[in-house]
Amino acid sequence: MAKSNAVWGIDIGQCAIKALRCRPHEKDEQRIVVESFDYIEYPKILSQPEAEPEELVREALEQFLSRNDLTGDRVAISVAGQSGLARFIKLPPVESKKIPDIVKYEARQQIPFALEDVVWDYQQLTGGSEEDGFALEPEVGLFAMKRDQVARALSPLETAGIEVDLIQLTPLAVYNYVCFDRLEDLQSQPYNPADPPESTVVISLGTDTTDLVVTNGYRVWQRNIPIGGSHFTKALSKELKLTFVKAEHLKRNATQADDPKAVFQAMRPVFSDLLAEIQRSLGYFSSIEKSAKIGNVIALGNAMKLPGLQRYLSQNLEQEVTPIEEFDRLSAGSASGRSQFKENVLSFAVAYGLCVQGLGLGQIRTNLLPEEIVRSRLIRSKKPWAVAGIAAILAGLTFNYMTHVSAWSETDTEAMKAAERRADTVKQTSATFKSQSSELRTAFETIQQTGQNLVSNVEGRMRWLELLKALDAAMPRDERTLEDRKETSEDISDRNEIHIEALDVQQFGDLQGEYFSLVQQNYLDARGGQPVDAAAGTGDEEGLAEAPVEEGAEGATGGLAGPGWVVELTGHHYHNMSQQNQSAKFLSNTLIKALEEGSVELPDGENGEMIQVSFADLGISHPWVAYSGKLWDEILDPEADLAGNGMGARQFGRPGRPAELAAEGGAVAEPESKLIELKRYDFIVQFCWQPRTRAERKLLVEQRQQQEAAAAEAAATAGEDAVEVSQ
Repeated sequence: MAKSNAVWGIDIGQCAIKALRCRPHEKDEQRIVVESFDYIEYPKILSQPEAEPEELVREALEQFLSRNDLTGDRVAISVAGQSGLARFIKLPPVESKKIPDIVKYEARQQIPFALEDVVWDYQQLTGGSEEDGFALEPEVGLFAMKRDQVARALSPLETAGIEVDLIQLTPLAVYNYVCFDRLEDLQSQPYNPADPPESTVVISLGTDTTDLVVTNGYRVWQRNIPIGGSHFTKALSKELKLTFVKAEHLKRNATQADDPKAVFQAMRPVFSDLLAEIQRSLGYFSSIEKSAKIGNVIALGNAMKLPGLQRYLSQNLEQEVTPIEEFDRLSAGSASGRSQFKENVLSFAVAYGLCVQGLGLGQIRTNLLPEEIVRSRLIRSKKPWAVAGIAAILAGLTFNYMTHVSAWSETDTEAMKAAERRADTVKQTSATFKSQSSELRTAFETIQQTGQNLVSNVEGRMRWLELLKALDAAMPRDERTLEDRKETSEDISDRNEIHIEALDVQQFGDLQGEYFSLVQQNYLDARGGQPVDAAAGTGDEEGLAEAPVEEGAEGATGGLAGPGWVVELTGHHYHNMSQQNQSAKFLSNTLIKALEEGSVELPDGENGEMIQVSFADLGISHPWVAYSGKLWDEILDPEADLAGNGMGARQFGRPGRPAELAAEGGAVAEPESKLIELKRYDFIVQFCWQPRTRAERKLLVEQRQQQEAAAAEAAATAGEDAVEVSQ
């Protein structure tokens, strides 16, 4: 069944059924159009002792359905405020996604029944603010009805064959009407709890009860007063000794009575009680909402037509009570112009509010229709599609079966068997070839592994020789001959040489994880900061030397994935006369720089030709000064014997050069010795070494050449394109 965009709002009251059919306005989203209405008054008020409410409502609904077609329209109904529960709860600042859990906890506290026995819903009211996912001072409306009350409200409509889509409490339907029809757009200005907009008071006088609704559009407060129009009738019946029917007629025509004064005198206690309840309710509201300001007072309900009631309330409330004469945002269709609609306009506010919510324009969007009813209707609506889908599947399977049967019936069995035998023969031949291929592949892999083992043993022995040769090439040299050197502090301090005392290595399965991640900060400090001059220090603690990093230096972690070695060089030097090139600075300018940018001559060329191989291709990277000592004064006797008094002769020059003794033949020289005072700097240098075989280095060079060729070709192509464009 196709759904329309219209909604029926049905208010089943104690005196009559009021219904409106509305749809959205074509041009104005802030208006709706009333297309039809109905007002069916019962022969008797439902609360009369001799009345049969179920029968009266059933007959009225039958009459309603005989006049109106509900096909495809959504239906919203109201239930009296006293039949349900409404609570407005202010929550503390809380994360927005946790509001449902908090509301469920509050529901257990606020609803005086087990949650399984009620239908409940909630909504966060507008006007609250939210920052970074947290709701600040949110207010939540919690609404509930017992399931038996819901079933009682739905029973007459289900009997009449009317499917209800929405159930709402009468005071909340009035609230939706007021917000939509009487108040300005709530989103046009932010809500300020300290200075809220004026509140509108709605007095909806019903047959048995009165709903008092106070709202400023953002917040709503409501109370049900157990006094209605029938109480005036009962007062007349009691005081004037009349039947209920005659008393009701007299109430509606009080001004035409023989003794109007007696009529109003009989109803005076009810006037007073109603006023007292309204005043007490407004006083309580003002006590809990101290910043609220009362503005307009609106009167609803046909009982407000009672002569003198409006004036009585206005005088005693000191506020003008204004019955509505029309609905501002309800566009006048053919229905709204009829006299019956105008005569009963005061009683259509609830139905109007239901239509507003049904069209998605209401401030309150909660629905007390049980979830199981919604689910069963959804399943029922999907059944035709499910049946159609199953039928389509069965049709497809049948067609597929018939196709296979037709193909099988036309098959030549003997020809098929011959083809199957040929296919089996080909399959066996293919399996034989696959088995032979697998055996040959296994044999090849075995031979290849043997060759790799043999080659790796040779290359493994060569790695350490290559490392030692690379370290020898990285050492700074004093290119002068021995005859040109002088045994003076100035000459020794000016020599470009360092002295290696020890070389240690340690293997790691994962250089990055097991070594570099532990020293990374020290490495960055040593390579990225200003060099630390130990001679300038005043304390006794040892520190890290920090050498400046040059442009293009390798990144902190580049190329350290996998296993490798950490090589540690322990040594000292005496090149400490010039502050611009002493201690760690001299080390950085010589050894560290050579380890980063240098190369060594190795037989990596064709047919063992000697070529320059960079340290980076050898796998050397991340050199740094792991320990930087302080400068200290050392006194040397160049003529002392090695076995003398502990101040034996010292070796000056690069490692491997023989030491010169102070005297020939190992004897201690008798002439006066010349003591030399030098500034000594001790250090420890570490670097990472991930050895590469010659084959790996050759492949690396080839890849680099290919990349350079591709880059050059791309640059040449770009240049030609630029020339063509310029021409």
